[in-house]
Amino acid sequence: MEFNVNSPILFVLAGIIILAVLAQSVFFLIKAWRRGLKIGMPKEKLKRIAMTAAVFTIAPAIAIVISVIALAKDLGLPLPWLRLSVIGSLSYETVAASNAESAMGLKFGQVESLTASQYVTISLVMTICILIGLCLCPIIGEKYQKGIGNIKKKDGKWSEILFNSLFIGMISAFVGFVFCDVAGVVTGDMTGLIPVCVFFISAAIMIVMGLTAKKYPNAHWIADYALPLSLILGMASAIPITAWLG
Repeated sequence: MEFNVNSPILFVLAGIIILAVLAQSVFFLIKAWRRGLKIGMPKEKLKRIAMTAAVFTIAPAIAIVISVIALAKDLGLPLPWLRLSVIGSLSYETVAASNAESAMGLKFGQVESLTASQYVTISLVMTICILIGLCLCPIIGEKYQKGIGNIKKKDGKWSEILFNSLFIGMISAFVGFVFCDVAGVVTGDMTGLIPVCVFFISAAIMIVMGLTAKKYPNAHWIADYALPLSLILGMASAIPITAWLG
């Protein structure tokens, strides 16, 4: 039987895990609601908090849907749906899947079909690598937090520089992935410029949204929707850019 990345059994397996995660969310929501009533919070306030939280989950949900669509071309719907519903991000999942496909002689975004062996390999690469953080958190999490607290107490300015540098270093790894195929321009291959152009367009949109949010502080939705809007418009710009570069 030919393997299908959108096989019904894959949807069932992914759905079971996602339902378990949703059940946990509902469980803690009920616990939090009861705890709020117990400490004297009025129901009206709890309803307002719940409604506000529900509204502001729309923004990250849009980004997740876009990520699932982007990965579904190669991997089908069940795997991206599962990965991005539990733990994961478009930047990590794309890099992991792309690296796994490259090792097998495939090119991300241009895969017509995967064999069961290739699918399992890609799934393992996407899943096992990100588990390191989950495994290390209960082991070194408390010590790490204490270390951060000690650094802040000794020199608050230096600690801010240190952690900003760590964050920039992490982002730089993904930025390098955007520019990795630019050298192909020398040989006449312009496809390497597509992610670069999309990158700068998305960055420009994010900057504009940030400046707008700063100018109009009462418009909180601008900052909340800056990420999904930059993702949507950036990915949409890839269509005319691809046609332009041929």
